[in-house]
Amino acid sequence: MLGVWALFIKGMGLGFSIAAPVGPIGVLCIQRTLKKGIRSGFISGLGAASADLLYGALAAFGAVWLGNNLVQYQIPLRVVGGIVLIFLGIKAFFQKEQGATIAPAPRGLLADYGSTFLLTLTNPITILSFTAVYAGLGFVEGQASMNQMVGLVLGVFCGSACWWLLLSSLVSLLRGHLKPAFYSIINKVAGVILVGFGISLIAAIFHS
Repeated sequence: MLGVWALFIKGMGLGFSIAAPVGPIGVLCIQRTLKKGIRSGFISGLGAASADLLYGALAAFGAVWLGNNLVQYQIPLRVVGGIVLIFLGIKAFFQKEQGATIAPAPRGLLADYGSTFLLTLTNPITILSFTAVYAGLGFVEGQASMNQMVGLVLGVFCGSACWWLLLSSLVSLLRGHLKPAFYSIINKVAGVILVGFGISLIAAIFHS
């Protein structure tokens, strides 16, 4: 069995690769970074990373029964998630402000964090994905120590956080070089994409 630090590094790679594909959270991170700055984009990403940490920990420490129970309610959870995405998309599309705004207040950052955290939680399949990944890495219940599992789970969180920091940092480099009119285009494009994600999330229920 691998050592704690080796598992932490492996977990970081896993967390980075899980977070990297650009989905609705990535779109929100980009839009918020351009609109409100790197702190807003990074904190939004941390919300998603925290939800992954929760589901990853539940899978690692044997609470798979909770995940199975959550999966039973995946239809209402996905409906909620889809509605939230549609709401956020419409809000972004009709934003009247143009140009970059000042840094958000702590309350605004908390809202950014909470929205992506709750949005990520609406996909309970995540816990089953983590369970499958852990099994693929050779972790069977009772065969790994507490320290090893903690190292792996924290690595997943840190890897995910590194991706969101990288993404928000790269996007923030563009922030000061864009004309005000471009922010309106960004908001509308992000709004359409988010609404599309929301509709597809709900529509997938009827095809499952």
